[in-house]
Amino acid sequence: MIKRRKTVNVNVGGVWVGSDHPIVVQSMTNTDTADAEATAIQVAQLYNAGSEVVRITVNNKQSAAAVPEIVQRLEDIGIRVPLVGDFHYNGHILLREFPKTAELLAKYRINPGNVGVGDRHDENFATMIEVAKDFDKPVRIGVNWGSLDQSVLARMMDENVKLPEPRSGTDVMIDAMIVSALESAHYAESLGLKHDRIIISAKVSSAPELWQVYRLLAAKCDYPLHLGLTEAGMGDKGVVASTAGLSVLLAEGIGDTIRVSITPEPGAPRKKEVEVAQQILQSLGLRQFLPQVTACPGCGRTTSTLFQEMARDIQGYIKERMPEWKKTLPGVETMQVAVMGCIVNGPGESKHANIGISLPGTGEDPRAPVYQDGKLLTTLKGPRIVEEFQALLEAYVQKTYGAIVS
Repeated sequence: MIKRRKTVNVNVGGVWVGSDHPIVVQSMTNTDTADAEATAIQVAQLYNAGSEVVRITVNNKQSAAAVPEIVQRLEDIGIRVPLVGDFHYNGHILLREFPKTAELLAKYRINPGNVGVGDRHDENFATMIEVAKDFDKPVRIGVNWGSLDQSVLARMMDENVKLPEPRSGTDVMIDAMIVSALESAHYAESLGLKHDRIIISAKVSSAPELWQVYRLLAAKCDYPLHLGLTEAGMGDKGVVASTAGLSVLLAEGIGDTIRVSITPEPGAPRKKEVEVAQQILQSLGLRQFLPQVTACPGCGRTTSTLFQEMARDIQGYIKERMPEWKKTLPGVETMQVAVMGCIVNGPGESKHANIGISLPGTGEDPRAPVYQDGKLLTTLKGPRIVEEFQALLEAYVQKTYGAIVS
């Protein structure tokens, strides 16, 4: 069992973030927020994919003015999901100028490196904290090494060069990120923001450095931590880098909400980052979102593509049915399904699953034994094996998880 690091608990628009609650999956839109219709559509898509919190860019007056319409459009289709406003440079102006937007947003993301320089830094930061207090909103102090508070970094670099054995620039930058985040959080508290209204993130784009910064940060505070590898990349690189970065920390009990930042293909749906985040948590045994389908990779014994097609079709069937199953069949997300391609590991894996099938491999009898809760249920054969197993799967789901309701 993974033992979570102990934190305070923060209420983000009805979704709790902290060690007493499940790790929260969140995501971010990439639409122009000023386009209320397009943004509401994408928020709905992310929510339906499983995002429990959605962040939107609020970078100008047009986007700030659109937030009430976005919220209304979502409510009109029955969606109530916490929206986080992502503010840089001018958040202190927009939050004051658009109080309805400040009221409707569930949380404000503040980057200490982007709230003004010199004498204006503390003043602008304080303005945003005052608005958060006025509307009783939590904030995320979101430090990013691509936009680090230069005054903190310069101060710490100056201190470092005076040491007998100066540390590496990377180590100093990581320390500066931690100092920036914690100094900002403590300053927010000194302005009257409650301790349980603060979440912290410190994002970098390298997995080993992400481990370093969050381990140090976790040891220095009890604020909930938002994990994410920034600028993770596109395609397999983004998926693998994010998984490597987040999984190690989550396995150590560090992290209370996660966002996977994958660059989507042009025109591709945004929901991939939600699905990857869910799979990371599910693979670590931290949460369950969908029944798992175990399938072998294939070898010379499985020259037929039947088991590959069946694994794909069963996974697709489960995803299609889950919205309906979740409404009436509690616990169905914990189900384990096996679709195996030959006799070597097929029967064993099928017995370990709640329901599984061992398809005939090359040279084997054209028979497919089906196991249910460790026991042989039936043996399928003929051209309709896929359809018949799918019917058995549906019957198992209704009987097993429907019984929990009754």
